[in-house]
Parts: sequence; structure tokens; C-alpha cells
Amino acid sequence: MKFADKLFFSTLVLLTIIFTAFGIWLLSSNFSRILDREIERGNSESRMFHILFEMGCQAQEEFGDDYAVSRTIDSIRDSVERDGSRCFILWQDGSALYGIDYVEGMGFREAVDELVGALDEKNSYGYCVREIGDGYYMFTAAISHVTRVPVILGMCREMTAVYQDRQDLVNQYRISLMSLLMAGGICIYVLSRYITWPISSLDRLAGRIAEGEYDLRSHNRDRDEIGHLARNFNRMADRLVEQMEMKALEAKQKEDFTAAFAHELKTPLTSIIGYADMLNSMKLSEEERSDAYFYIYSQGKRLESLSHKLLELVSMDKETCALRPIDTKGLEEDIRTTMRPVWRQKHIRGKVCMEQGTIFGDRELLLSLFYNLLDNAAKALDKEEGFILLKGSSLAEGYEVKVVDNGRGIPKEEIGRITEAFYMVDKSRSRKEGGAGIGMALCQKIVSAHGAELKIHSRPQEGTVMKIMFPSSPPAKETGSLG
Repeated sequence: MKFADKLFFSTLVLLTIIFTAFGIWLLSSNFSRILDREIERGNSESRMFHILFEMGCQAQEEFGDDYAVSRTIDSIRDSVERDGSRCFILWQDGSALYGIDYVEGMGFREAVDELVGALDEKNSYGYCVREIGDGYYMFTAAISHVTRVPVILGMCREMTAVYQDRQDLVNQYRISLMSLLMAGGICIYVLSRYITWPISSLDRLAGRIAEGEYDLRSHNRDRDEIGHLARNFNRMADRLVEQMEMKALEAKQKEDFTAAFAHELKTPLTSIIGYADMLNSMKLSEEERSDAYFYIYSQGKRLESLSHKLLELVSMDKETCALRPIDTKGLEEDIRTTMRPVWRQKHIRGKVCMEQGTIFGDRELLLSLFYNLLDNAAKALDKEEGFILLKGSSLAEGYEVKVVDNGRGIPKEEIGRITEAFYMVDKSRSRKEGGAGIGMALCQKIVSAHGAELKIHSRPQEGTVMKIMFPSSPPAKETGSLG
């Protein structure tokens, strides 16, 4: 059963119970008041009859009981028997004096005998209401000692109209309740569909997204709980799409990594195998033999460099390092000492300048990071006036290191991918210079391990700026995972 149907039926049942209970209480309390009023009226008439009878009998008692009773009844009959009330008189032993024909004719004798039988010296007055045939009647009875032999003074008052009025009210309320429930049911049905429509819309939207329409979103902007649910649903969908795109990108990167790794192995191995076969199967001159040895050696060194880079890249995912405060002036001296002969050999104007400050990190990893960035900058130079600058600045938000070159730059669409393993902007030039496309991937991992941020700004044929911002304090944990 749908939620809208559950809401409709549960609300309708609840309203039915509430209105039925309220109607029963209202009709019962109203009927009780009317019935109590009629009983009080009957009791008043019975007391009046009692008083009038005793007064009349006392005035006639010198003529005997039978005569006194007969004359009294004749004198007070019109005053007592009004509005459908009838009186009767019995001797205490049950024999009739007056009105017993009416009692027996109406079938009241059993009710009267039961009421009279309950009277005694302690309980000299009583009344009851009985349903007899199609009507309701109130009977009262009282013992009077005004005569020499006690008599029973009784009255019968019809109350059928009171019960009929109650039944008419019950029927009217039943019809009103049915009409109200029908009208209310229609309103509740429409309201339940209106309330649950956003939920149904979200359900249909979820089904379409599950079928592959990932760009769909809910447009519900209400401020209630359903609107909040719709906004969270959109956030969930965005997050899922983002995760799917990341997974797809990771899968592509792994595929590219595998293809690039196979290619990187194939090229030097082909050269090594080819030249080794030449040395083994052909007679070569000393110069040719020297060239073959050189190619085998250079390609072997390339494989060695590739294996070392891969080992570093893999180990970064498994190891942790302690981040300790490192003086930037010490780093500056190490970098300058290492890079000076390299730049001199390649005729590069290089400069290392780091302000006094502290970086929280691993010294060897930081040196590897800066060497890789400077090596990449050197490979990007194809001008006679090549220039490289490594500059460190102590800022309020942390310590910033920039590596600037005036090389050939990086196309804008390539910047986001240069930190992928084996990705190279200019593959032919990179292989020619001994690169394998792993250096920037390793740099990114080192930057992440130090809680830093790497930003790359570059323009083709103008140069590149690699900017790293180290935090001013160590990460929350003293050790950080490098993966």
C-alpha cells in the first residue's frame, strides 16, 4: 500500500473514531439530562398526588376509608392526571382500589407488582423506568398511612417521546457523520496526494537516476522537511556522481599507467636486446662496438632510474614519516650545493634564495621534492638564456616555496594531469632527456604527506611557476600517511 493511501485511511479511521466517540458522549450526556429532568418531573407529580390524596382523605375519613378514597380520587383526578400521566391506588396487599384496569390493559401489572414488592417501612417510595412494548414508561409508588389500612399510591407516566427524540438525534447524527466523513474523505484524499506528491516525485527521480540519467535533480525549494530531504537528495546525487567520475578517472589513470609503464619498459628493452644481438651475431668495428655498449649502458641506466622512481612512488603509499621542524637555511645550502654543478654543466642561470623560517617535514623527502621540481624546470628550458629560481618566503599563513623557470611552459589543458604517473606533456622530449613521467606524481605525494598545497601557473613559451604552501604548524597527527 502506498504511503498516500496509508495516510488517507489512517486519517479517515482516526476521524471516524473521534467523531463517533464525541457523538456518543454528546448524545448520551444530552439524553441523560433530559431523562433526569423527566424523572424529576414524574417524582414531583407523584409527590403532589401523594399530598393531595392525603389532604382529601383526611377531610373525608369520618365517612370510612372506601368513601374517603373514592371521593378524594374524584376530586383530584383532573389535577393529577395531566400530560399523559395516570394514577392508580392499591391496598397494601395488592388488591385494587382505583386505575388497575388501565394498568392491566396496558400490560403494566408485572412492572407495578415488582415496584410495589420492593416497598417496605424503610423504603416507602420508589420509581422505575421500563420499556414495555413499543414505549417507555416511568412508574412511581409510595405507601400512604392516611387510611386505617395503608394504601399504595402509584402513577404511570409515558416517556416514549424522550427516547424517540434520542433515537431521532442518533439517526440525524449518523447521517451527518456519514456526510461529514464522505466530504472529509474527499478532502483528506486530495490532501494526502498533495502532501506525498514531493515524495513520489523524489521516488520517480531516484528511479530515473538509477537508470543512468545522472544530471537530473529535484527542484523542490520548500522549507519544510520534504524540501530539506530534496536538498539532501541532490547533495547525495552530486556526491555519487562525483564519486563515479573519480572512480572512472582512477580507472583511466590505472589503465594509462599500465600502458605507459609497458611502453617505458618496451623502448629501452628493445634497444638493449637489439644491440646485444648485434654484438653477439655481427662483427662490428671498434667504434660501432663502442656505440652499442653506450646504448646498452644508457638504456640500462634509464631502466635503473625508472625502477628507482617506481620504488619511491610505491613506498610513499606504504610508509609514514615523522614531521619535524627543519631550518630553511640548511635546506637552501644543500639545494645550492647539489644543483650548482648541474646548472653550470647545462649553462643555466639558477638561483636559490630561502628566507629564514621553519618547515615541518621530513628532510630527505623535502630535498627529493625540490630536486625533482628543479630537474623538471631544467628539462623545460630550451632557450639560450634559461633561468631557474627557487625562492622561499615566510608568510603569516605558512612558508611558501616557488620554483620559477622561463621555459616552454605547460598548456592549460595539461596542467591538471601532470601529477599523474607516467603522464608527460612532451613525451618525445621527456624520453630524450631521460624522463619517465613519474617525478611530478612523486612530488604531489610528498606535498600531500606534509599537509601542503601545490599550485601550478604556466603559460606556453613564457614559463612555469610551481608554488607550494607549507602550513605554519604541523598537522594534527605527528605522523602522516604518505598514501
